[in-house]
Amino acid sequence: MKLSINFMKFYHIAVIIIIVAIVSYINAKATMPDRKAIGSTLTAQEVEQLLQLHNKARAEVGVGPLSWSKQLAVYAQEWAVHLALTKCRLEHRPDTGEWRQEHGENLFMGTAGYYGVADAVGAWVSEKKYYKGGTLTSGNWHASGHYTQVVWKDTMHLGCAKIACKGNIIVVCNYDPPGNFLGQKPY
Repeated sequence: MKLSINFMKFYHIAVIIIIVAIVSYINAKATMPDRKAIGSTLTAQEVEQLLQLHNKARAEVGVGPLSWSKQLAVYAQEWAVHLALTKCRLEHRPDTGEWRQEHGENLFMGTAGYYGVADAVGAWVSEKKYYKGGTLTSGNWHASGHYTQVVWKDTMHLGCAKIACKGNIIVVCNYDPPGNFLGQKPY
């Protein structure tokens, strides 16, 4: 009799633990970012940071905000994975071939655990000091090209990705329509 009472207590406690675990799992799934909606391995918080920082820089020069593009994020993730699996260094997509560039692109690499997506945008926006205004030429776009892509007036959509590689993270952001056309002003 004593054994069956102890077993029943154990059974009830076990059932309660299982129910709590199931409810916790369901709640955790409900608050996790929907990777399918994002398009890459970024978290919802990282997507928000990327959009906020890009749009802050754009607002400073009177350019409208960007919206998130799942398709661009998928495109960025594919290139990030390619970089990690091949050379593990920054390299823009080529102009031709299987990996041909179809969108504007900014790249960043930093020590994993120390740098994140906000640092990537910060690095690109820091090039503002090199942009002196006016149309882009072969002589002035190189030093500020990441910044001018961030604020390019005709760009409407942003999609980014990140990947770890040899102790670093690589951040890839793609922009559509692309910017940085020589002979044009970014804003």
